[in-house]
Amino acid sequence: MPDGVRLLADRYEPVGAERAPVILVRSPYGRRGLFGFMYGRGFARHGFQVVIQSCRGGFGSGGQLDPFGDERDDGLATLAWLREQPWYGGSLAMFGPSYLGYTQWAVAPDAGPELKAMSTQITASQFRDAAYVGGAFALESALSWTTLTDSMSRRFGGTAALTAPRVTRRAVLSGRPVAELDLVTAGRPLRFYRDLLAHHADPAPYWSKRDFSPRVGEVEAAVTMLGGWYDVFLPWQLKDYLALRAAGRRPYLTIGPWWHVDARHGRVSLAESLAWFRAHLLGDASGLREQPVRLYVTGAGQWRDYPDWPVPEMRPRRWHLQAGFGLGPEGPRESEPDRFRYHPDHPTPVLGGPVLLAGSRPRDQRRLEARRDVLVYTSPELDAEVEAIGPVSAELFVRSSTPHVDVVVRLCDVHPDGRSMNVCEGVRRLGPGSTLEDVQKVLVELWPVGHRFGRGHRIRLHVAAGAYPTIARNPGTGLPIGDGGPMVPADVEVFHSPGRPSAVVLPLCAPRD
Repeated sequence: MPDGVRLLADRYEPVGAERAPVILVRSPYGRRGLFGFMYGRGFARHGFQVVIQSCRGGFGSGGQLDPFGDERDDGLATLAWLREQPWYGGSLAMFGPSYLGYTQWAVAPDAGPELKAMSTQITASQFRDAAYVGGAFALESALSWTTLTDSMSRRFGGTAALTAPRVTRRAVLSGRPVAELDLVTAGRPLRFYRDLLAHHADPAPYWSKRDFSPRVGEVEAAVTMLGGWYDVFLPWQLKDYLALRAAGRRPYLTIGPWWHVDARHGRVSLAESLAWFRAHLLGDASGLREQPVRLYVTGAGQWRDYPDWPVPEMRPRRWHLQAGFGLGPEGPRESEPDRFRYHPDHPTPVLGGPVLLAGSRPRDQRRLEARRDVLVYTSPELDAEVEAIGPVSAELFVRSSTPHVDVVVRLCDVHPDGRSMNVCEGVRRLGPGSTLEDVQKVLVELWPVGHRFGRGHRIRLHVAAGAYPTIARNPGTGLPIGDGGPMVPADVEVFHSPGRPSAVVLPLCAPRD
């Protein structure tokens, strides 16, 4: 590297091929073991050279890991080194999921015309909005990842991925202040975790050199993306897709019924990436599908191909909250607001939903729905199938006894046997700027969906003010969340009347057979 730090890399080469195209993989999780077998040997067997590099500060590479902070400079220096190697033939691709995908976005706009293709999975060009989702703090994901990366740098760190979720869950239930939870999981302060907390109120300065989303449209390489409906990065991955489309590019997109650490997407990732690289580095497009967008529709159990995202036939429709805790497309009648009290000393828990290192499969929400701090709005039984494929949002009219409160919204599919399975969710953290007498119109962006609600099912919406420990509890005071000081309960009202028509906006499509 330009500062003298040495980064280690392994190179795999196909037998009998001279100066074959290179696939670059940059990883903070090591470069051998499963990575070497799947990525190194896997792609080399199909005629590609593969360079797998350990990012700064781990697995033999020098320096200290500053998460996301050095990936542009180190990545560009690595590309410059590649160009000097006698085995490099001038044709390049990049590959990798999660952080390995982020390292691709860090250099892609400046990689030059030799970068022919990128294959990114469960990732995005910036992780800021996933760390501060909706303005809240993604506590469980942030703490588990910083604990993971700290553990991996130590001896016997190979089991860290298995132990980090359990250690994190024990820490968040310990009652310690948020600022001290790294002491519980790691036994010492973790710099990146504390950086995340310190820059929660004003993230721009810290994240400016770590956010590559403004330049996504400049990337000229052919990009294929794979994501999961329950992945923590899906909303921002789709923003990257839209940025490429706005720039006139034609990326490919696959979204399956997966979460971040779901092993099922690994085989699909490799198969799609191999077809992509053969098309754009070897001139063999026979493995590419006709339509660029492939989606798995949950509830229907079907893979479908589309020309674009959002799918062209999607039509947003408002389903209104109704008096008596109803939900439907009809406009609301005059009615009194519904009320609940949220107390951060006893935060509303969460069941399922997108987190980084734990299973995020849908779960039955009935235990949560029995709580007094969760409002539950349910449609009548559906007399026909309803399909929602696209972005989901909620527009709620709320009033709170404290201006510092979170608004959590969750969409569920209620089965005929009573199971209430979460489909998607979102959060919006509110702050000062209104008096206590004001009723605010709050827009909450939920995760996108591709889901069929079956005939005889019901559509359900939750409104709450917490989802602990997925997001850190809001103390209600406006003070930094890590302080551990006094907490103020919030009395929240949710309105549903003709003048204040709270609703969830569903991306409805005509069901396919």
